[in-house]
Amino acid sequence: MMADVGIDAILLTGKLALLTTAILLVLGTPIAWWLSQTGAWWKGPVSALVALPLVLPPTVLGFYLLVGMGPNGPIGRATESLGLGLLPFSFAGLVVASVIYSLPFVVQPLQNAFEAIGTAPLETAATLRASPIDTFFNVVLPLAKPGYLTAIVMGFAHTVGEFGVVLMIGGNIPEKTRVLSIQIYDHVEAMEYAQAHWLSAGMLVFSFAVLLILYILNPTGQRK
Repeated sequence: MMADVGIDAILLTGKLALLTTAILLVLGTPIAWWLSQTGAWWKGPVSALVALPLVLPPTVLGFYLLVGMGPNGPIGRATESLGLGLLPFSFAGLVVASVIYSLPFVVQPLQNAFEAIGTAPLETAATLRASPIDTFFNVVLPLAKPGYLTAIVMGFAHTVGEFGVVLMIGGNIPEKTRVLSIQIYDHVEAMEYAQAHWLSAGMLVFSFAVLLILYILNPTGQRK
């Protein structure tokens, strides 16, 4: 029964979401920290660029990623020159697209958490002669833990629910780029409503669980 409803797509989606979330935490932390601390005039443009996937139609983002990573695009030429081949219609391409598309869902919670810390803990650490690295790992990160938990949940969940971007970049290759959302679409298109129901119901439960976790992590938000 599980094979009928797309176990391969479920496993591939989980793998993609886990890898994307891990990459986003590594890339998003310095971006969010810089945005929370800087007063530079170009903070606005950088913030807008990071948040662009929130308002840009996924197919538009996917189209330009497809062009950029294609044989005539700058990314495509670079990957080919490095012997990596082309990224479109590959799992690696899905990862790159997912990282870009889910970036604001990780950066923004981290930035909010860093800004909420304020300057007092940093000034106290400085008076104790703690280095900036020690301050970040021993003061900032523990205080920003709720933001990290939110970023992990949101980044993972958003990657699981992707459709337009992954379809444009990955296509629909079984066991390679066919993720859960595309599998559901295939079932509906083939009028296989029973299989589509199982996957969709699972996504519904998953989405509710994500929202529940977020409310548990941020109980004060419910009392505002």
